Amino acid sequence: MKFNSKVIHAGQAPEETSGAVMPPIFQTSTYAQQAPDVHKGYDYARVGNPTRTALEKLIAGIEEAEACAAFASGCAAMDALMKMLRPGDHVVASNDLYGGTYRLFTQVFAPFGIEYSFVDMTRTENVEAALRPQTKMLWIETPTNPLLNIVDISALTGIAKPKGILTVVDNTFASPYLQQPLLLGADAVLHSTTKYLGGHSDVIGGAVATSHKAILENLRFQVKCTGAVPGPMDCYLTLRGIKTLSVRVERSCDNARKVAHYLREHPLVKDVRYPGFEDHPGHETAKKQMKDFGGMVSFTLKQDDIPSAHLFMQHTRLFTLAESLGGVESLISHPASMTHGSIPAEVRHKAGLNDSLIRLSCGIEDGDDLVEDLGNAFNALT
Repeated sequence: MKFNSKVIHAGQAPEETSGAVMPPIFQTSTYAQQAPDVHKGYDYARVGNPTRTALEKLIAGIEEAEACAAFASGCAAMDALMKMLRPGDHVVASNDLYGGTYRLFTQVFAPFGIEYSFVDMTRTENVEAALRPQTKMLWIETPTNPLLNIVDISALTGIAKPKGILTVVDNTFASPYLQQPLLLGADAVLHSTTKYLGGHSDVIGGAVATSHKAILENLRFQVKCTGAVPGPMDCYLTLRGIKTLSVRVERSCDNARKVAHYLREHPLVKDVRYPGFEDHPGHETAKKQMKDFGGMVSFTLKQDDIPSAHLFMQHTRLFTLAESLGGVESLISHPASMTHGSIPAEVRHKAGLNDSLIRLSCGIEDGDDLVEDLGNAFNALT
């Protein structure tokens, strides 16, 4: 099947007892057994649930993976991957990654002896220079959050594989519709399913898809032992969201393109970050590994300060000021004080995350209405 069919049918089949087309919500905590350890594939709902299984099969299918493990959030999925590591192990990660990832790495796992190097991964020589004998994992975001830098997945996996270093790609910003990291050599792909996969801002979830046996065994073990699993209703909502992934992301990409070009011509805008621009440093790499350039746009104001950014964001109507991204509605956020507030200012500035940087998640509204909404906010600045 091609991708647009996979989001509907991958790993899915009518429910056996009733023929239900959509997977039922199996709202149960336990399952009857014929004899001790003799059952129909499920014994306790922390370990497995048929609704969760349907979701995992669907995500594995659209990411071209052998299997997937679903979690209660994207952070829970990251936590499970980090628990593969041991004190003294070393991770090389993007220097402009999601603030929650940075917080998890530096404040939760670093005190346990896991070491991290945060580098500009858009330059492969930076990654090679950061490698140590103790390096066990490359943590890749592309496009990065919120600077929308593009990292060459194939180039970095080519460096890592001969050295036995695992490569994990956070594919949340792109979604499987635009980018499939496993086909580019990655060992595992992570999602906050809250975002584009769920797509309706009504559910929290995470997932890791992989064909790597050791990673999958670790994920299953973490699911059983630590129990950070999604409930059946959460799985159902995410399943339903994925069915429309292709049409939603395609529309978001179209709107982002229109918004980015509008912003670039506005006299109050200093810089627009959008991989679709031909002069974007990662444009050619994005063309190579992505189907389109995504629904995210970031920009800075010529008046580069936090009060100006706050004033602007308080005057949009269709762009809702809120955390998150990837929903059908357009969202606007200020990374320095919201999603990336846990990153020290000097670290943010060094990575290029300025005080006035504003991040837009373009939804599926009419693109002209979104442009008009931004225009009204600019009027408030003047």
